[in-house]
Amino acid sequence: MKVNGQPRARAAFSLIEVMIAIAIFFGALFVILGLVSGSLSGARHLERPLLDASVVASQMSLTNKLSEGGSSGDLGDLLGSAYNGCEWDAQVVEVQSNKLFGAEIVLHGQERGKPVESKMTILLFRPDSPAGSLEGATVRR
Repeated sequence: MKVNGQPRARAAFSLIEVMIAIAIFFGALFVILGLVSGSLSGARHLERPLLDASVVASQMSLTNKLSEGGSSGDLGDLLGSAYNGCEWDAQVVEVQSNKLFGAEIVLHGQERGKPVESKMTILLFRPDSPAGSLEGATVRR
């Protein structure tokens, strides 16, 4: 069709322009989906409880008396149900005859079928404690 003797230009996109626009759109879409996937993975990682032996160490520091020997328990009893199945073991020995005790604390847990451990060794001075092995007492194991 001619308008005023000039051929009328058609206002449309060429096939190449449409294909380039679709490629840019899908490229941006895949980048956004990758970011969302990474964010969800990070959020899932934060939901898993972290095992740290300092929780048990802080509980041991609250007492004025320590006795040599071993003890153990469920971490869920200290921190709540998110830590059920995680266990702790503590071995307390007198390292000096002046009531200075060393405690080695080990945490065991399960994370996707692999054992996880957190270890910590602390020294505690507890003058109200009963006599230890360095002072001639019998130690329970």
